[in-house]
Amino acid sequence: MTPRLNFPPELLLRAQGIKLVFFDVDGVLTDGGLYFGETGETIKRFHTLDGQGLKLLQRVGLTPAVITGRDSKPLRSRLAALGIEHVHYGIEDKRPAAEQTLKTLDLDWSQTAAMGDDWPDLPVMQRCALACAPPNAHIEVRAMAHHVTQKHGGHGAVRELCDLLLVASGKYATLLQEAAQ
Repeated sequence: MTPRLNFPPELLLRAQGIKLVFFDVDGVLTDGGLYFGETGETIKRFHTLDGQGLKLLQRVGLTPAVITGRDSKPLRSRLAALGIEHVHYGIEDKRPAAEQTLKTLDLDWSQTAAMGDDWPDLPVMQRCALACAPPNAHIEVRAMAHHVTQKHGGHGAVRELCDLLLVASGKYATLLQEAAQ
């Protein structure tokens, strides 16, 4: 099976050597909508393509981390089901949380990528080797991103970044072959 993905060479070069990927939640892992049930509970919608991408990252030794301004039971359930260990909930100032994760994993900013959609994500995105945003991100976030995905947040944008990182790592084709067997 021949891979169909094709990323620009300069983007692939920027993505090489990434070991840690920071993700926002609302607008990135979800469509950004906030849904509330009759009793006030939060309802979240996640895309299965994004979940599979996050699992594939972990399978090849790349670490996904989540830093989000919100906290909810559905979010905690989803991230636990995906096996994401490095999560910071209810964080307004995301840079210190990212720096804590870097210290824990003994990594530096040059080994990181990030995907965000709004101003609170900028301090992390600006320091990473690769900054990505979905097309539904705020205009200032899209303008500073190295890559704007084709898919919107909550609709496969995270998977697109995961695929880029897998291609850059040289492991995408092998994973695809294994899946097709």
